[in-house]
Amino acid sequence: MPGEKPDEPDPARPTDNPAGETAVLEAERAYLAEARAALRAMRESAASLTADTAADWVSRQFLESLLDQRVAALADHPDTPLFFGRLDRAPATADAAPGADDDLPAALHIGRRHVHDGDAGRPLVLDWRAPVSRAFYQAGPADPMGWARRRRFGFRGGALTAFEDEPLDGRALGTSALLTAEIERPRTGPMRDIVATIQPEQDVLVRAELPTTLCVQGAPGTGKTAVGLHRAAYLLFTHRERLARSGVLIVGPNRAFLAYIAAVLPALGEVRVEQATVDDLLGAPTAEEAAPVAALKGDARLAGVLRRALWLHIAKPTEGLLVTRGIARYRLDEHEVRETAAALRGTVRYAAGRAMFAQRLAHQILVRMERRGEAPDDRVQDQVARSKPVKELLERVWPKLTPEQVLYRLWSDAEFLRTAARGALDDDERAALLWAKPYRSHRSARWTRADRALLDELADLMERTPALGHLVADEAQDLSPMQLRALGRRCAGGSATVLGDLAQGTTPWSARSWREVLEHLGLDGEVTELATGFRVPGEVLDFAARLLPGIAPGLAAPRSLRPGAGSLAVRRVPDPVGAVPDAARAALERPGSVAVIAPDAAVAACAAALEDAGVPHGTLGADGTATPGDERLWVVPATVAKGLEYDHVVVADPAGIAAAEERGAARLYVVLTRAVTSLTVLHAGDLPAGLA
Repeated sequence: MPGEKPDEPDPARPTDNPAGETAVLEAERAYLAEARAALRAMRESAASLTADTAADWVSRQFLESLLDQRVAALADHPDTPLFFGRLDRAPATADAAPGADDDLPAALHIGRRHVHDGDAGRPLVLDWRAPVSRAFYQAGPADPMGWARRRRFGFRGGALTAFEDEPLDGRALGTSALLTAEIERPRTGPMRDIVATIQPEQDVLVRAELPTTLCVQGAPGTGKTAVGLHRAAYLLFTHRERLARSGVLIVGPNRAFLAYIAAVLPALGEVRVEQATVDDLLGAPTAEEAAPVAALKGDARLAGVLRRALWLHIAKPTEGLLVTRGIARYRLDEHEVRETAAALRGTVRYAAGRAMFAQRLAHQILVRMERRGEAPDDRVQDQVARSKPVKELLERVWPKLTPEQVLYRLWSDAEFLRTAARGALDDDERAALLWAKPYRSHRSARWTRADRALLDELADLMERTPALGHLVADEAQDLSPMQLRALGRRCAGGSATVLGDLAQGTTPWSARSWREVLEHLGLDGEVTELATGFRVPGEVLDFAARLLPGIAPGLAAPRSLRPGAGSLAVRRVPDPVGAVPDAARAALERPGSVAVIAPDAAVAACAAALEDAGVPHGTLGADGTATPGDERLWVVPATVAKGLEYDHVVVADPAGIAAAEERGAARLYVVLTRAVTSLTVLHAGDLPAGLA
């Protein structure tokens, strides 16, 4: 029968003869072909559905969008294995383990998505996120979870080439060769998913429940980014309806990073997740400022300053309100207007308070009308609230404002800033915040990246920011307290996955404690650590870790499962830029992606040297945008390298990277740990302190 498993040896023992291995391999290939055919049938069935039955145009558009997403989610990627593992049940016994569900078949294939036989509805491949699939990652001799054997598959492109069996009864087989090969497989292009290689400690984090906010401190190569992305995929699978309404957002450090991770979730069938940088959310900066000023603006104390600055715009009423309707005149005394404003001031958001102030004044006028024997309704109250006397009073007492108007006044009016910052900022700090040369108006003002977070804070004080169901924030150690508050508002009613490495903090406001990060986000979360690297070779990681005592003395040095002997080459050369072409050519002789990472100021020179030497390459700009070229070799500015990985990395002028900014040593640590196969360091003078 199609889909039935062939007769095989005892599932508790791996196959140990060539003929048997060939037979098993052929059977699995046939099963893969059947599963691919079933997936095609599922996609064709989804594509044949129409939205013609919808009751109206809006419903039809919505239904068509859902159907398009369903078809996209069922796309088969011929170069990606449809399943990567299999679980085999233990032989039935009287005392069978309670962890095995009696309704489950004797063998389960685990893959990136669910595939079923359209005729019988029989599952051919189970989604890796399904509860029963947890055993593929967690089962072991201590708790086989009712299963006897775990099988891993080796693929080349989309073709099944090998398999490897692991008994779960305690007979150790050593390190999985297929698992190691998949982790070390050279890469080009964007980041791949890791569903075939998720480790038990990673799986626990991936399957953390939706209400849990998770904060992951992860050393380079520990897979923290992959954990965050796969947790998003898991939550979308487990809480599909809820998160479809509220949304999931991935926030990354720059556009190059987002482009790098863009293919992961679609490969897992999730095509509705939005990705953005902080600048995308808050607005791109149009001005630069000194690092100390940016750090001060990013300080959480500014939240209180902004709140006071906003509410200082409410003036004390100095006169009452007179409303004329026909021949009748209705008056509120000054103290009544003042009491109405005072009751609302600071208790609601500014814009809502302004609207409520007008309505409460109008309501008091209606009370006076009723006392005269009139019978006004709600429409009359709205008319009074929109009347000229009420509008004029509203502008005098509770003026309409924009965030830009408030912040412009703060940075250009010393007395206003002094009043708003009383008790929060000292004289020197206020002087640093004031513009040396104020702009003509808030409309002509240019805003820095730190200003954008303050404007977002003011916008939320005026009107509530819409919240999401879940937010994934990567490289969160680089966010200021005010930027973290901005992200926290966007998941105020949900949860978050916070990822980063305190040792890789490169901004003037870089976090020193994950507890502080969670506090600024306004979330109560669990802090955990991934300290074992799977991607970066140990020799490279140990070299980079020499910088840790100077940049993150509280962190233990990370360790790698890959020794990586011979993966590091440190060369003293007369001219690092001039040596780049030869080093790049040598790296290109090996499979995988290659990056030349240099100080931002030297990127153009490195690109020119490669051009002159006839070495094809692409270049990443300072904003993360790519200038197309050979996809195997990229020239990358040091400030854009965070979060990216390449098989082979050539670092030109490490001292220049370290000297380029205040936290340059941390930037250099980031750059040195981008290599997953080999690292070549080209330097002319002495290496930076700690590396020598």
